Amino acid sequence: MGSLLSKAEFATVLADQKVNFGDEIVLVCEAKTEDLTATWQKNGQKLDCVHDKHIVEKRGNLFSLRIKKADEQDEGMYTITLKDKQKDASCSAQVTVELKEWRKVEWNQDIMIRELRDFNIRREEVEQLNFLLYGPVGAGKSSVINTIKTIFERRLYINCLAAEGSTSQTIYYKKCEVGNSKDGFLPFIFNDIMGVEEGDQSGVHTDDIISALKGHVKEGYPFNPNSPLTELNHYYLKNPSISDRIHCLVCVIQADKISMMDEDTIQKMQRVREEAKKIALPHVILMTRVDTTCEMTKKDLRSVYKSKRINKKMEECRVALGVQKSCIFPVKNYYEEKDIKEDINCLMLDALTKIVHWADDYVAEYSS
Repeated sequence: MGSLLSKAEFATVLADQKVNFGDEIVLVCEAKTEDLTATWQKNGQKLDCVHDKHIVEKRGNLFSLRIKKADEQDEGMYTITLKDKQKDASCSAQVTVELKEWRKVEWNQDIMIRELRDFNIRREEVEQLNFLLYGPVGAGKSSVINTIKTIFERRLYINCLAAEGSTSQTIYYKKCEVGNSKDGFLPFIFNDIMGVEEGDQSGVHTDDIISALKGHVKEGYPFNPNSPLTELNHYYLKNPSISDRIHCLVCVIQADKISMMDEDTIQKMQRVREEAKKIALPHVILMTRVDTTCEMTKKDLRSVYKSKRINKKMEECRVALGVQKSCIFPVKNYYEEKDIKEDINCLMLDALTKIVHWADDYVAEYSS
């Protein structure tokens, strides 16, 4: 119910409104007496009525404001003030405009888990699809792996060390399988690397990321920010096969930190993006921490594709790294949870099913 500042002249007050993008907003109140004048405000300022957009009406004791085709700009606190010769009274209501869901998610984890377990790579000699995770320190690369392993292990999995501070915890090139010997391993591997950091003396060297993309880096390679891998190093694989190459580049970025990324880090990531484009490698973004970025998503993860804030963050990702929006996936990693949550699983699985198919397309195209 909207807030009431003085109820002396109101029979009913304005009620808070939550409408979908494009719908009509209707605010109505009733006065106890006649012969009153009304003024409308939005967020404490006089409402500027736009022709064919705002319709202000008075019918007897009823006062109404209709706003056609609601959009983001129509959100706010609306106040009506009724006046006569002696006094005035006001009441207010909050209007929230929700986006219609612009992307559908399968909120049944069993369907997607079964699809991924039964997935077959089209090129027989490639036994596993290789995904390279990269991004700023603390973005959640290792946590993404933990979350995916949690889904398929059906228990909380925390084996991959996640960065808590400003320094990367991943110091070696590490391959992480998904599954186990009892239930079987899935046909893909996640390759974890040191985080991208500002400056030339810290974080993964950009040349090492590019070498990994092309399959030149062997597992166990110790990252050196000051000196990238060379052909003389025994961790360098000179003639990688299609099975050794990366089949999809996965950038992991925190949704609530996109606007705070320094220019040096962005440029490093853009360089990696350009190298991936040269070899036609699929490039996607996993945008983590959607629950801390948006209050709506925090309350209900299934509202992620209705959230204007998440949509805005996806657009910021697109602009910063040049990845089209259809390749950007908002996700939530397991962090403080003590129990497995199907909504967390489904959001990650929705991204994973699409990424696996795109990686397989790359393998098939590479063999033609």
